[in-house]
Amino acid sequence: MFTGIIQSVGKIHEYEARGNDARMVIDADGLGLDDVATGDSIAVNGVCLTVIALTPGTFSVDVSAETLRCTEGFIPGAEVNLEKAMRPIDRLGGHIVSGHVDGVGTVAKFEAIGESHLLAIDAPDQLARYIAAKGSITVQGVSLTVNRVEGVRFDINLIPHTLAMTTLKHLKPGSRVNLEIDMVARYVERLTQYMNPSDTN
Repeated sequence: MFTGIIQSVGKIHEYEARGNDARMVIDADGLGLDDVATGDSIAVNGVCLTVIALTPGTFSVDVSAETLRCTEGFIPGAEVNLEKAMRPIDRLGGHIVSGHVDGVGTVAKFEAIGESHLLAIDAPDQLARYIAAKGSITVQGVSLTVNRVEGVRFDINLIPHTLAMTTLKHLKPGSRVNLEIDMVARYVERLTQYMNPSDTN
């Protein structure tokens, strides 16, 4: 589990295609890997990946074909948002994030408004119904609050600190971003299906 509070920005140092899968070496010198061991989980742009090797400033992960199919942003040299898995004693500064990306959205608008930025994203049709105003969503691994929803489009206000500490500052219209919906919304729908078994939508 993660919180969506980004701890460091790293870079994909090496990317090796292995059939339909891939192996990546990520430069994470700013993350602090002293308390990380092989087998631990690290969220990379919101994707929960397992550490398979470590050096003092890097960690390596294997990425399955299914993960590559469902996500965006894993290319050599790309900057990535990093977060180590939360511990039971950690503050939950964002919201509960599983690191299982639900889909990929497209940036419709990214513009300065005063000191902040407005970020508008078009979500895939199948995810739009889970996104609600004042609810939480994870974009590229960053826990954010939805300000407004209209159809498949939702708006987010990004404060200067969030831009400074994450890769979101590099977004532009047309950028593709990993999305994870609020876990509570997912379970509410599942519960509703059992309460209304005739509803197949």
